[in-house]
Amino acid sequence: MVEMQKTQEQFSVTLLVMRGFSDLPGAPRACVDDLHGRRKCSLCLEQLTAFRDPTDVSRITALVYYLSAQLTFYKPWLNKISKISRLPSPTNLLMISSLLSLLHIKRTCGERSFQKGLAYWKQGNVIDVQENDSGDTRVEVIKASVKGSGNNIYQQHIELRRDTRGGIEIDGECSCPVGYDCKHVAAALLYLVHHRRKVSSPEQEENRIDAWLDDLKSASKSDHQLPQEEYGEGVQYRLVYVLEPDPESAHGHGLQVATYKVRLLKKGGYGKPASFSLSRATEEYYANDFVQPSDQDIAKLLANNAQFYYSTYSSTYTLKRELGELALQKMLLTGRCHWQDIDTPTLQLGSAREISFHWEATEYGQQLIYELDPPCEQLVRVGIFWYIDAENGMAGPVDHPVISANQLEVLLDAPVIPSEHLQAVSRKLLLETPESDLETPVELEIEKIQIEHVEPACNLSLRSIDYPDDSGRPQRLHCARLGFRYGPVLLEEIGEHRISQIVDGDKLYRIVREPEAEARAVSLLSEIGLHPMRPDTENPHFDWVFIGDNPSQTALLWHEFLEHDLPELEAQGWEIDRTDSFQLTFEETDSWDAELETTGTQWFTLTLGVDVDGTRVNLLPVLVDILARAGSPQELRDMLDSQPHFLLPMDNHRWLKIPSTRLRPIFETLVELYDREPLDKEGNLKLSRYQSVQISDLLNDPQLRWRGALELQELNRKLQDFSGITPISPPANFNAELRNYQEHGLAWLQFLREFNFSGILADDMGLGKTVQTLAHLLIEKQSGRMEHPCLVVAPTSLMGNWRREAAHFAPDLDVVVIHGPDRQRNFPLMGKADIVLTTYPLLRRDKNILLEHEFHIIVLDEAQSIKNPKSQTTQVVFELKGKHQLCLTGTPLENHLGELWSMFHFLMPGFLGPLERFNRIYRNPIEKAGDGIRREQLRKRIAPFMLRRTKTDVATELPEKTEIIRSVTLEGQQRDLYESIRLAMDKKVREEITRKGLARSQIMILDALLKLRQVCCDPRLLSLPQAKSVKKSAKLELLMQLVPEMIEEGRKILLFSQFTSMLALIEEELKTADIDYCKLTGQTRKRDEVISQFQEGNVPIFLISLKAGGVGLNLTAADTVIHYDPWWNPAVENQATDRAHRIGQDKAVFVYKLITEDSVEDKILALQEKKQALANSIYSDQPGESSSAITADDLNELLKPLEN
Repeated sequence: MVEMQKTQEQFSVTLLVMRGFSDLPGAPRACVDDLHGRRKCSLCLEQLTAFRDPTDVSRITALVYYLSAQLTFYKPWLNKISKISRLPSPTNLLMISSLLSLLHIKRTCGERSFQKGLAYWKQGNVIDVQENDSGDTRVEVIKASVKGSGNNIYQQHIELRRDTRGGIEIDGECSCPVGYDCKHVAAALLYLVHHRRKVSSPEQEENRIDAWLDDLKSASKSDHQLPQEEYGEGVQYRLVYVLEPDPESAHGHGLQVATYKVRLLKKGGYGKPASFSLSRATEEYYANDFVQPSDQDIAKLLANNAQFYYSTYSSTYTLKRELGELALQKMLLTGRCHWQDIDTPTLQLGSAREISFHWEATEYGQQLIYELDPPCEQLVRVGIFWYIDAENGMAGPVDHPVISANQLEVLLDAPVIPSEHLQAVSRKLLLETPESDLETPVELEIEKIQIEHVEPACNLSLRSIDYPDDSGRPQRLHCARLGFRYGPVLLEEIGEHRISQIVDGDKLYRIVREPEAEARAVSLLSEIGLHPMRPDTENPHFDWVFIGDNPSQTALLWHEFLEHDLPELEAQGWEIDRTDSFQLTFEETDSWDAELETTGTQWFTLTLGVDVDGTRVNLLPVLVDILARAGSPQELRDMLDSQPHFLLPMDNHRWLKIPSTRLRPIFETLVELYDREPLDKEGNLKLSRYQSVQISDLLNDPQLRWRGALELQELNRKLQDFSGITPISPPANFNAELRNYQEHGLAWLQFLREFNFSGILADDMGLGKTVQTLAHLLIEKQSGRMEHPCLVVAPTSLMGNWRREAAHFAPDLDVVVIHGPDRQRNFPLMGKADIVLTTYPLLRRDKNILLEHEFHIIVLDEAQSIKNPKSQTTQVVFELKGKHQLCLTGTPLENHLGELWSMFHFLMPGFLGPLERFNRIYRNPIEKAGDGIRREQLRKRIAPFMLRRTKTDVATELPEKTEIIRSVTLEGQQRDLYESIRLAMDKKVREEITRKGLARSQIMILDALLKLRQVCCDPRLLSLPQAKSVKKSAKLELLMQLVPEMIEEGRKILLFSQFTSMLALIEEELKTADIDYCKLTGQTRKRDEVISQFQEGNVPIFLISLKAGGVGLNLTAADTVIHYDPWWNPAVENQATDRAHRIGQDKAVFVYKLITEDSVEDKILALQEKKQALANSIYSDQPGESSSAITADDLNELLKPLEN
């Protein structure tokens, strides 16, 4: 047993070590009382001396470090124990992290990241955690790897620091997009808390522990003479401390100190005292030359007392708890501490005096009397009890081997026990103080039975108790009460003492408990995942509970425990007692049902529930709550993958167990339907008619019984299977014979109109979208449903085409054209017309006139014109009033999915939700993360409302189309110009990205790429000075080699370029070569005449700007298409090609793409493939590349230098 010297330093070390040891798993329960004031515990010291487990010792040392950091101003004591650093360093044995708590992590990372990190840790996403030596004992470095969503592996660099107050600061960096203090950092720290590592050999640890124990022994032998105080010459004042009882303290045992400034008299002694506030001792402003460093330390100790803090000018302070003890010791060591008066002898720190008790008879009964050795009558409590021996000038701690300070305070106030109560009090004392051997007032006639050296049987009692929550309201809590059976006695109360005594009738059982065996049981329950509840006076038992992230997670932990862990405990010999109060049950059912109820023409409600024992339980509120907590669709999938089943609450103690595979399709549907809007008061989900298609997967679920809204169920079946749509014959007086696929398209248009839906007719160019639409409009007129005119909005270049085809195919339709400078004259005719034709550019100008009218059907031709939902033209389109809407486009998706949303927002507002939600649910997961599940869901969602047929699908008689890429190499001055511009723009672009980021640098990027494309076409397109000297264009030379040969072969050629200035250069070359041509640009006025000139065979080559003639033209006279410069969007090029390769073409079509090798044009072809893959994956169920935006990698490729 360690010899205990009651000096100030030894006592401090012992106190702190005891505080630390009492917190160790498996430590004797008696140690816990030390936190409430007991000075030492000999049993702990004996075990500590023989301790050889390095992890546990590091725990003790960590706590010593922690408390010492809180008292950094207590320099002498810290210097005495500085050699403790020879112990295992914090970086080796987790000294700092062993103090890490869940609260630290939650405060650093926030509640949301903490909960997500907890889920990651439980799912096993933490791949690796390593401690690293930082070279600083106050800093611990953690490096970890955690798997995030989408199987991404993120790296964490975490630093744990002890601050000046002894707390822990966490600085966590992560390679994920969040960057710091994220869910991945939380997961790594949670792993660290629960999986401590041992990295040193047993021999190394034993040597370190021995060194530490030697230092502890040295500290206990340090002298306690008065410190050397240094006063300047002529300093005649001193600071003195006068101790006195605290009259306001409980039980009258409190202690307070008054501080005075006194003058030293020449004859000895002190002059008249003056009150002095210790707050002035710590302030440099006062610069008191009589204040010693020890006085400043005392002032800082007392500054932690709230009463001191608020009494800035007070000179009287109450001494309380551990800090009060340390301050008292410091005062006693100054040689300037007195009892009650400055004229009494000074007090010095004395050794501990042991206290004992005995009973004495008085005329009123038995009185408990205490004795000190040596005797002393004055006792005060400062954390623990102290004696004040004023006569001998000594003060020191009161010692008892077992009794705690709290018990001692009560015993000192013991009343006189009348004779009639002696038996009851004696019996009670035996039970309350079993280890103290406290004398009882009378001898009891009771059989004493000693039980020792008995291995206890573990007992686990399952019960449900009412426990107050944070607001004080009782909640039903399920728990497991741990007990230990020693022979016939079951001990369920927490073992506060090594010895427990139980009175049973006339028998007194004295049980010597086996703390190691009990500790093993406690450790096993901890490993299972149970957490002990903190006992209180109302519940002194050792109850264990599961703590989950939420009630469902807690129930899941209980389920796993009851299913798996409990049988294993029984197999190990544990006694299991399931009390009647334990009502936790788990139900299973296959009886699922859903109900649709119409609540108006455009709305219906959805309920989803199960039947359990004849009771229907609505599951929607619970499922929506899980959905809201999941965060993102991917995190929801991760949650479903991480656990085989979910538990959904039915009431306070019953849970429904559902396989995760059963919930997956339901959640996938709810993700799309639920947008953070609350359910109605019955717990139902209100949906618009447009959203009925979104429950198609649920309607087709064979395990769901559906009730109500039969018409919606029938509609869904038709939407999913177009073969059930009734065929429709072309209307009377329609001057065209529709092909089979066109008749089917007409039936589809009528079907959507019948059920008040809208859609996109997305057939390939040249398959007759205009003809199918005219037939549809003519049916509406002949049926009498066209109460208002139909509005057709088209590009300016197609005005003539619509007018001609309407007159030719449906002459019964009255057409009014709102176009041209005199269009105002036709405004009054709009109300009586069947079709009103106008253009996109005129929508903004004629907005007020158009909004005055209601339209039967609004048709947008080349509907990709509204792909930007924020443009002014698109905003006007959204305001137009129509009963039905229709979009015509061969390219509903050109660049990204936001274009698709814009069209559907016009067609059926709300069908794909708000734009922000659409981006979150669909666009970002598909385009950025390649989410195939989300892509397939979107494809299914829009499939009923988008009809797309390609020429290869339906026009089998269409001649073959052959694509040919002709490459040319840049040489000489043109090559040098390309490289100089590339280098300049590469530097400029990267500087812009550094300043603004990739997303906000798009204008600069596009300008750089434009200049490179212009160099590839012809240097003369550039307006830069260095380009003026370059007269040669490799691509133009290639073109002028190809064109004459093609004309000689009898080819009819369409030549497209984005640059009208390039067409002008080509025009000059054709004139020089004496080749006839015609040209169509945005400046061409007589478009029809130019088109007829080519179609009638008057010229062999037609120069067309991509923007002016890429859509709407029928140029089947051509058999050759040349794309002089590639464009980013493959759909635009395909549209241009389809001017020739369309219905009515009877010749094979050859498509030439002129490309400069290894240049930006080569990279554009690769980007075209990515965009086409995205579009194909949405149009069909074939998977494809999902990214559409230009990424940093794309930019690197585009700005690569030419290869040598």
